[in-house]
Formats: sequence, C-alpha cells, structure tokens
Amino acid sequence: MGHDTATRHGRSADMTKRVTLAALLLCAVAVAASALRLAAVWNQALAIPAEGTIITVAKGESLSKVLARAEHNEWLSQGNWVGVVARWQGLDEHIQAGEFALNAPLTAGEFIEKLAAGEVVRRSVTLPEGITLAEAIAILHRESTLAKTPLADLSAALLVMTGRRDSAEGLFLPETWSYTRGDSDLDILRRSHHALTELLSSLWERRPDGSVLASPYAALTLASIVEKETGVAEERRQIAGVFLRRLEKGMRLQTDPTVIYGLGDDYDGDIKRRHLRDTTNPYNTYAIHGLPPTPIALPGEAALRAVFAPDDAGALYFVAKGDGSHAFSATLEEHEENVRRYQLTRRADYRSSPKASADQ
Repeated sequence: MGHDTATRHGRSADMTKRVTLAALLLCAVAVAASALRLAAVWNQALAIPAEGTIITVAKGESLSKVLARAEHNEWLSQGNWVGVVARWQGLDEHIQAGEFALNAPLTAGEFIEKLAAGEVVRRSVTLPEGITLAEAIAILHRESTLAKTPLADLSAALLVMTGRRDSAEGLFLPETWSYTRGDSDLDILRRSHHALTELLSSLWERRPDGSVLASPYAALTLASIVEKETGVAEERRQIAGVFLRRLEKGMRLQTDPTVIYGLGDDYDGDIKRRHLRDTTNPYNTYAIHGLPPTPIALPGEAALRAVFAPDDAGALYFVAKGDGSHAFSATLEEHEENVRRYQLTRRADYRSSPKASADQ
C-alpha cells in the first residue's frame, strides 16, 4: 500500500511537471509571437509619397499624438504598438520638435529614431554683401518658415543688441545662415551680429600702426563704403587705399554711395548737383569732411579685410570706366583726364557694376 501511494505521488509530480512545461512552452510561444508581431509593426515600411514628405512636430507634442497623425495620414498602421516599442526602448522621452524630412524607404522604427535623434530639416537664407539692414530684414521676412518679430520690436531689440542709440546699420555680417523651423529673424541677426563683432575685433587687434581710423566702428563705416563702391573683388584694396589716403590728407571722400544712402527714399536713381551741395545731409561726403555718421550697408568679410590691408599704390582718385571697374590716378590732372575719357564720353554699354558671369 505504501508502494502504491508513492507511485501515485510520482505520477502526480510528473503530471505537474508536464503541465508546467506545457504552460511555459505556451508562454514562450506567445512571447515569441508577440515579439514577432511587434518586430513586424516596428519594421513596417511607411507609406509616404515617393517624392518624400515633411512632418512638423510641435514643441511639447507627445509621441502618441505624432503617431496618431501618421496613422491618420495612412503612413503606418498599429501606431499604438509602434509607441509601445518606442517606449520600451526609451525613445519616447527624446522626441524633439521641428521639421523632419521623410523619404522612402523608411520604416516606422527609423521614423521614430529620426525624431529622437533630432534630425530636423535645416534651411538657409542668404544676406548678400552690400545690402542695407532694412533690406536684410525684408529678406528675412520673406522666409515663410522663419518666425517674424514685429518691426518696431525688432528695431528696438537690434539697438539694444548692438549697443547703439541711433542706428544698427552695418553691424551684421552678410552671409548664408542656416536655421530650423521655430528660429526667428532676431535669432539670425543675433548670430550675424556676433560673427561681425568677432571678425571686426580680430582685425582691429592686428591693425597697422598709425592707422587714421579712430575705432573699430570707423573701420566698419569705411568698409561699408568700399563694399558699395565696387563689385570687383580685386579693387577692394585699391578703393580702401584711396579713401584712407584721402582721410590722412584731410580730403573729402566725395563718394556717391554715401549721398544716396543719406537721400533714402528721395533718391530717384539720379544724383543731382543740388544733392552734392546739400550741407544738411550728414552722409554727403562731398560737403562733409571725414566719415559719415554710420555705415551705409552691411560690408562683407573681404571689404573689412581690405580696410585693414589697403594697397599702397598712392592713388587718390578713381572713376568708373563703364564696365564695372575703375580707373585709378594719383593726381587731379590724371583724374580729370580719366573723367573725360570714361564719363563725358560714355560707352554705349556703360554699367556701374561688373557683367554677371554666365553661370550666375
């Protein structure tokens, strides 16, 4: 009898083991099936347009809402399960705001990883050399994805940023600037001003001994005039040399771009004799001695460098030749001859700026 009891207990234990093993196997199969299902959901190809598309994730927007939008657009299915895998990997806590470019082939998992890595679309805007601050702001305000600051608020902020009480003209480096959705015009101008300040400070520290320029701001002002006077890169150092020598000798600069800047909206494309005699225009360098009160444009790096490394050819005058370049001379007699040659008898194809190259 004792033997029968032991046998029954042994059979019961074996049965328990078999049931337990079967249950474990069923659990393993279920887990494996779930894992395969989740893997399939994670690795599903996004049904996005062949030409690609862009999705914008708002600041603070949750992964669940992003996936709901993607599912609504029929880019993917079972967005909730995609979110489960993302949360299991800890990616949901790293989703970043911005614009994201989606290009096929792309899986749901790669989509989430892109959002978590912050691979946002970077755009760019170019501020050309020689434009005014007002023109730069107008360019920025034409960028549809750049946040706009009301003009009055922007103007006030720029004065504070640059430490000027009257005008922030010229205090921004014209370059191609990259940005992402959510950046503002003020963000771009802040970076531009910082770059200009760094460059100007570096150049001023290495300025030649005995420079006639009294301050970095004076150098900036002269560089803006050089920028407006020529579109020929090779002439910048020559133009800078002429102006610096005239300043040293106490000669008026007598440069048209400053007069035009001072006229503002009153300039109709033609400088008249009365404009050159106008002593009320503080930018009329035909009437005033020295530099105008502020820069007249945004000078580029090359113009700034030219002011700190001018040529030493001795020229005091230059006149436009009509092909975009200039004729330089050291004496008034030579200058008057150049005026007769290039200005009084103008060529049929006369132009004040260089001819654009074929690839422009």
